[in-house]
Amino acid sequence: MFLRKVGVRLKPGSLDDFVRVMHAEILPWLREQEGFQDLITLASSDGCEVATLTFWDHELNAQACSAGCSEALQELEGLLDGVPYVKTFRVVGSTVGKIAPSEFGKTQAAADTAKHAALGMM
Repeated sequence: MFLRKVGVRLKPGSLDDFVRVMHAEILPWLREQEGFQDLITLASSDGCEVATLTFWDHELNAQACSAGCSEALQELEGLLDGVPYVKTFRVVGSTVGKIAPSEFGKTQAAADTAKHAALGMM
């Protein structure tokens, strides 16, 4: 499982419009993309900064999203106060039911469990 984080500052007072566009325009497009799993939208307490977290089955699908993201940015450009930054992460652990660690995370978790058991920490 892979996560793609996009963060950006918003123009003052545009959080409600941002959320509306995300759910009415961007989310339906994301659901059509191969490997898309879920979306979480976060906002700072003052509503001037947002981060979107999209979850993908494979890294290539997460990266392929970039091609269509330019269209998404056009939908949002009047609301943004700056250039978005994008970073892709491998999910190595989660307590959210649908979010499973990547194979690396599963392997690392198993190694950690074995190490803790050998040290008598379990």
